[in-house]
Amino acid sequence: MNALPFSVAPSSAHAHARESTASRWGPEVKRILCVRLDRMGDVLMTTPALHALRAAVPGRHLTLLTSKANAGLAPFLGDVDEVLGYDAPWHGCKDTLDPEPDLAMVDALRARHFDAAAIFTVYSQNPLPAAMLCYLAGIPRLLAHCRENPYGLLTDWVCETEPQQGVRHEAERQLQLVAQVGATCGDTRMRFDVSAQARRTLTRRLAARGIAARGPWFVVHPGASAASRRYPPERYGEAVARLARMSALPILLTGSADERELIRSVISAAGPAALTRLHDLSGQLNIGELGALVERAAVLVSNNSGPVHLASALGTPVVDLYALTNPQHTPWQTEHRVLFRDVDCRWCYRSVCPKGHHACLLGVPAAEVAAAALELAARRTASMPAPDAVRSIATPPPPERVSSDF
Repeated sequence: MNALPFSVAPSSAHAHARESTASRWGPEVKRILCVRLDRMGDVLMTTPALHALRAAVPGRHLTLLTSKANAGLAPFLGDVDEVLGYDAPWHGCKDTLDPEPDLAMVDALRARHFDAAAIFTVYSQNPLPAAMLCYLAGIPRLLAHCRENPYGLLTDWVCETEPQQGVRHEAERQLQLVAQVGATCGDTRMRFDVSAQARRTLTRRLAARGIAARGPWFVVHPGASAASRRYPPERYGEAVARLARMSALPILLTGSADERELIRSVISAAGPAALTRLHDLSGQLNIGELGALVERAAVLVSNNSGPVHLASALGTPVVDLYALTNPQHTPWQTEHRVLFRDVDCRWCYRSVCPKGHHACLLGVPAAEVAAAALELAARRTASMPAPDAVRSIATPPPPERVSSDF
């Protein structure tokens, strides 16, 4: 086989025929489909962009197309008029090759007569399958970041520049996308509207446990969808034991019903001295009640997962145990401490640690987690109504050196 005769190799995997085709969406663009097919946290990080789209033109109607798991977010997204649940085959949500749900979704979108669609993705995702869905539904204007030339499939194409030309926070990425069609807004907060009903239900649940309904408390969320992003339960146990010794605030542990064993492992690792201070709420809260809980927390301590972004939307301080799988999803516009140890395998984008050492998380001692939580709690509760439990927060020690379905 002959070698190629060229002395200069291509510097990019894709040809870029043009820089961008995006143009302003004016008052004629009233009905917009917003496509965000990922997890709850991704939807919450998109809410600043949704708000900008809505605020740019009075009377706009926004429909969110998201995974079925996220359909329950509908009552809590004030800028969204309708949520459609759809498990797209290109997002790994479908176990079968049956195209009928996809064809049904095309029909459902066509029947709604959208003027435009904004497709929100992370930079490692290809927007073209979603663009094709919208194209087949007859949506005339389609906006997305795209690495390859989409030709006629995207009417409003913003060339993908990440990661080669720098990486943005996920919220900033989506804000800059909609700005390309004229949707800008000075208020760039994430949004989650806690309902009065969720607050009342939470109050009843906590009262049954003898917990003062107005808070504050520590919320600890030790789960995460990916194993690579989980701080070990033994370390969580050590951290909550320290919080129990050094503060009188209740410590509430949250997770799904599938994470009950994980929560029990954390409680067991905390030891008997902390037992009366810990409250296991795994599997007991819906998304609205979790929002009400996080809203009144002194601090959320969590792996980098959906509750971190819920806390960002609610202005609650966060201790974020941040595995270095990707750099874009840190807390947004809320006080926080991002804890990690740098490693040469950073930004692996893996669900399982590729080297098996979990050093980016295991390098963080539990004492550092507790110290960060106590520091943030002291600052937070200084501006909250102060029950006796708040007054007894100790001064933190210095860190040890060691989501309609189709």
